Amino acid sequence: MLSFESDYIEGAHPLILDALVKTNMDSQSGYGADKYTESAKKKLADLCGNPDCQIQFLTGGTQTNQLVIDTMLRQFEGVVAAQTGHVSVHEAGAIEYTGRKVLTLPSHDGKIKACELDSFISDFYADGNCEHMVFPGMVYISHPTEYGTLYSKSELEELSSVCRKNNIPLYMDGARLGYALASRNTDVTLKDIASLCDVFYVGGTKVGALCGEAVVFTRKNMPIHFEHLVKKHGALLAKGRLLGVQFDTLFTDDLYLKLGKNAIDRAEELKSLFAEKGCKFFLDSPTNQQFIILENSKIEKLRQKVKFSFWEKYDDSHTVVRFATSWATTSEKIEELRKILSED
Repeated sequence: MLSFESDYIEGAHPLILDALVKTNMDSQSGYGADKYTESAKKKLADLCGNPDCQIQFLTGGTQTNQLVIDTMLRQFEGVVAAQTGHVSVHEAGAIEYTGRKVLTLPSHDGKIKACELDSFISDFYADGNCEHMVFPGMVYISHPTEYGTLYSKSELEELSSVCRKNNIPLYMDGARLGYALASRNTDVTLKDIASLCDVFYVGGTKVGALCGEAVVFTRKNMPIHFEHLVKKHGALLAKGRLLGVQFDTLFTDDLYLKLGKNAIDRAEELKSLFAEKGCKFFLDSPTNQQFIILENSKIEKLRQKVKFSFWEKYDDSHTVVRFATSWATTSEKIEELRKILSED
């Protein structure tokens, strides 16, 4: 069965597996106090252009979002996100489970607008009943968004400006950050993100690692006793080296960006293929997630040979589906898909 179901359907890049095997019998301290984790932190800090940033490795995206949001918010605060944001829709209420509320803004192809954020915060404090409401205490964005779209540098600058004016942190979910950085249509670099966001994470799970996310606090703003809080959430990995070795490998010889570029190159091939077949795109995504509008009857036939994801209903006879490329997708897989689509 040919699969474009997601970007985490393969295991890990061979160089990561090799590194795990080679370091396997090396005795190292636990909980991230090992030389591989320290090396990975230094490499990431250098890539961010911020030697003073604070870094913590965690194992998964939902875990990371829940931890960062819960530990950075005060008891009376919630997190602002797009209606389509991952924390709003696809995290099974993980944020609300901690007692934090997700406050939603309109979504514009997955993104939020700085002007609407500014109005939202201003209107909140202008409300005479605001003491009876959940305060906006943080802003969450993802890059790429749930729809594969990207923030421009100017959009990030505007959001950052609004957040700093209101003294609340801007948090970027970077689960697929490698694909954003490698996009042919971006003007945003990792150093830009480190400069404009108060906290963000570099996703490994979806970009070549077995598991792992690297959380970066850019302004010496890591919550006090953060390791204690990580453990309290059940998220402190005893064999922290597992994450350290993987990220040390990803941040060596530009491997992370190379893996992102492969996914983007294959996504462009995928887009060309669907365009040739006369398919309509739900929106223009410059990253590895492509959203196609297909007739329901064709979907059922295609599912017999190809795996892809349901996204949302388009109308009574059409559905939006997602095809995702990854660090592991080959041109041969795109050609296999071409043959299958040509059978119709």
